[in-house]
Amino acid sequence: MSDSETSQENRGQLAYAALREAIMENALKPGTKLPEGDLGAHFGVSRTLIRAALARLASEGLVDVGKTKSATVAQPSREEAEEAFAVRRALEREVARLVAARWSPALEKTLRAHIEQERSASEAGQHKLSVRLGAEFHILLAEMTGNALLRRYVFEILGRTTLIIAVHGQAHPQADSLAEHLELIEALKKGDRALAEGIVDRHIIAVEDRALSRAEEEPAALADILTRFAPAPAPASR
Repeated sequence: MSDSETSQENRGQLAYAALREAIMENALKPGTKLPEGDLGAHFGVSRTLIRAALARLASEGLVDVGKTKSATVAQPSREEAEEAFAVRRALEREVARLVAARWSPALEKTLRAHIEQERSASEAGQHKLSVRLGAEFHILLAEMTGNALLRRYVFEILGRTTLIIAVHGQAHPQADSLAEHLELIEALKKGDRALAEGIVDRHIIAVEDRALSRAEEEPAALADILTRFAPAPAPASR
């Protein structure tokens, strides 16, 4: 593979990551159109690579691809929300059980450092960042199980439920989620698998309950949003 092809592949991966992050932070609102041409121009990659990034996001439930090949940020229904949270609870109970069995001071240090990032974002009023960090706390837990397939499924279901909160949820302080994360760490530290499973189950039910209707916001321009997550490449010099 040539250097230019490698660069294109890297930018294609960057496009996927930036789009996912923008959706997770609710910067790209549900229903936002994602034209391949505009995205390709912004990231400096071919339509083929953009199409691959959108297909990957569609497989994660974050993007809808219509019959005309047009793509939009997904708008999950209430029924889909209930199904997603039910799957998430089942997966995360298993995560809690496995992490409790593998617990170590190093794991505790990593999780507490992440919680401090959540707390800082919340106290700074960076609600969207705080929500994303809260979701990433659970991905971090899944990584600690040592089960790559479980981590993959948790990664995907976290993306879906975070989008669901963006569609149906209402902005709220993250103090409750932070407290629940700390409570979970204490249970994991004790090695109490049943307690840890119960805490994470109750936590996710609470997250689902907080997904209430909210007022619509005026969407920003696509290019302006994406520049926050990955700047457009500089024009090639001649």
